[in-house]
Amino acid sequence: MATYYLLRPVRDAMATVFGVGQLQNLFTGTLVITLCCSPVFAWLTDTFKLARVLTGIFWFLIVDLLCFCAWFQAEPDSRWLAAAFYWWFSVVNLFMVSVFWSLMVDLFTATQATRLLPAIAAGGSIGAIAGPLVASLFVKDVGVSGVLLLAVAGFGLVIAAVQWLIREKQRLQEVRAETQASTLDHRLRGTMLDGFRALFSSPYQMHQAMFMLLMTWVATVGYFLQTDLISAAFAGLAARTQALANIDLVVNILSAAISLFGLSYFIRRFGVTGGLVLTPLLMAGTFVLMALSPTLLMMQALQVTRRVTQYAIARPSREICFTVVEQESRYKAKNVIDVVVYRLGDLASAWAQAGMRLLGFGLGGGVGLGLIASGFWALSAWTLGRKYERRREEPTHAEPIMESPGF
Repeated sequence: MATYYLLRPVRDAMATVFGVGQLQNLFTGTLVITLCCSPVFAWLTDTFKLARVLTGIFWFLIVDLLCFCAWFQAEPDSRWLAAAFYWWFSVVNLFMVSVFWSLMVDLFTATQATRLLPAIAAGGSIGAIAGPLVASLFVKDVGVSGVLLLAVAGFGLVIAAVQWLIREKQRLQEVRAETQASTLDHRLRGTMLDGFRALFSSPYQMHQAMFMLLMTWVATVGYFLQTDLISAAFAGLAARTQALANIDLVVNILSAAISLFGLSYFIRRFGVTGGLVLTPLLMAGTFVLMALSPTLLMMQALQVTRRVTQYAIARPSREICFTVVEQESRYKAKNVIDVVVYRLGDLASAWAQAGMRLLGFGLGGGVGLGLIASGFWALSAWTLGRKYERRREEPTHAEPIMESPGF
């Protein structure tokens, strides 16, 4: 997460090059690329051992970053470069986060996940504090290309950590300790479109997808407001990157504190359902305040509230819901939900806001859209949480029979 947040302010600064009026086009390009990449990820899990795929993703990111570093040094003001980096990061950031959490829910049982995922989320938040802090302090001295080189080193450490986790899962199974029964020393059988098949054939997965869709609707409303107000308040790419990094820093400090000191108790007290419902309810209240005071400070408060509760509470709660599905769904269907459905929600919300701006609704229309989406999101969260609780009480689901080990 430290590496993720090194790159996130750079991506968001690229968006300000085009302005809020072009965001829907950037979102459209992101979805098109995502639709192309998701079947490729499924093909990788069908062709190579899961252990190789989990580390191979991050090797691929390192190669990409080195290419972007050379491009930034050659043409730092290129609009094509700004668009390419925006699209690249907007696609791969979801893949790398989804891959990590797929490994987590493939390692821990539902009981373990309820106890441990809040602590793991706290670890991510603590690591994420370093990313925006480094970006904010050093981007003006080392430039964007220097930040990308730091990210290359970060992903090298990620690869070492993932390899250690894979070995630890195998060790736990050998000593018959509590862990998921699935293994990573094989490839998943099926086709490139199995993730979509697994999603549309399961009502439980469809509710997970609806939760994600509505969450991204709300997130994109906040992103439009942020881009609009940041562009007006700050001049220059470095200054905007620094301002966005400062927001990220506050978000991650608060997320770490909540995850460390309050989330485990909250989930034990109110259950996974409570963890899922809390964020949309808070967002509904925040949009009301934004309507009353549409200022840069209130926008920052809105973004901080949404992202803190989403990362520190809603995300771990949602990931726990994947511990009660079969392994294929943990990688294939989960990837479709985390990446394709996420970007589909982005795109739908982006074009809805573009249409409202065209009709003259402006900022107030976006705030109203966010309030309505938050209400539907709360209903979806409640439904998903109740279905998880019932599913967890059912007998343990049998793991599907897998192919013999592949490459």
